[in-house]
Amino acid sequence: MTIIGENYIRFDWAMKRLLRNKANHAVLEGFLSSLIGKKFKIQRFLESESNQEDETDKYNRVDILAENENGELCIIEVQNNRELTYFHRMLYGVSKAITEYIGLGSPYDKVRKVYSINIVYFELGQGKDYVYHGKTEFRGAHEPHDILKLSVRQNKKFFGIDERSLMSRKEAGDLFPEYYILRVNDFDKVATTPLDEWIEFLKTGQISDKATAEGLAEARECLRVDSLSDHDKRAYVRHMESIRHMKSIFDTSHYEGYEEGIEEGRAEGRAEGRAEGRAEGRAEGRAQGRAEGIAEGRAEGRAEGRAQGIAEGRAEGELEKSLEIARNLLSLGIPVSQVLKATGLTQEQINKI
Repeated sequence: MTIIGENYIRFDWAMKRLLRNKANHAVLEGFLSSLIGKKFKIQRFLESESNQEDETDKYNRVDILAENENGELCIIEVQNNRELTYFHRMLYGVSKAITEYIGLGSPYDKVRKVYSINIVYFELGQGKDYVYHGKTEFRGAHEPHDILKLSVRQNKKFFGIDERSLMSRKEAGDLFPEYYILRVNDFDKVATTPLDEWIEFLKTGQISDKATAEGLAEARECLRVDSLSDHDKRAYVRHMESIRHMKSIFDTSHYEGYEEGIEEGRAEGRAEGRAEGRAEGRAEGRAQGRAEGIAEGRAEGRAEGRAQGIAEGRAEGELEKSLEIARNLLSLGIPVSQVLKATGLTQEQINKI
């Protein structure tokens, strides 16, 4: 199989610079249709507080807010580096979009349906899959198989469908936001579905010549690096270098600090365990018999020493990791307030760097 690849623009940069152009809407529409499972025709792109570019975050996160022809909203966000509170930010982003796009005093039926699409390039949560879908579902507390549906009147008002059959009516949860999480780095299989073909492109930047997913044919044409102007090409190269540099800083600091902390903890635990084991063994041996005391003292001492040593070592390792991350971020010109939030260090600790 021939791979046409390594010459396509990364998706987050394309979202920011190219895909807002109406001529390129087919790329995003194809991606959304493959993911959501229904046609999503973009009517326009909207502006919100969440998708205004932040100088300190522009290489880590890119998001856009689109409206389709039915008035539904779709937040598409690409996040490059790990964030502990990412799930909470997903919730906040959806809530913000809902409140921003309903007029003050408007009736509740003007609340928009929101899709939150989150493309992440880091380990988010724990799970075996690489695509997750979350939606609200109202199940009976006493009848778990009973899912709450809309009434005939609600079904017609909110979805324009005059459906008398209960089984065919929309669920109450269909009015609520839906969330999609694409853990791109966890994709490690051969693409066999349109969505897989999109995930493969998001991970590798490559598009198979046999890919048939909606939107990828258009992506082949408008996302080629060699189609960029010299100015945009230089900007794109700077963007990619900044992403690599930032990722290297975070990954190196995190993993080296963690591993060093474990090794130091083990070494200190062994030393303290031996010393405490000998001391306790001698004391107990005098009272209960030399042989029994030495055996029990050493066993208890080693266990306690290892536990204490590992705990102390981990704490020291975590602190050193945080200090190293802080040094790197400060060297990049990141504001102290942002460094404090990112590392959890105190102002006093930052001042000593």
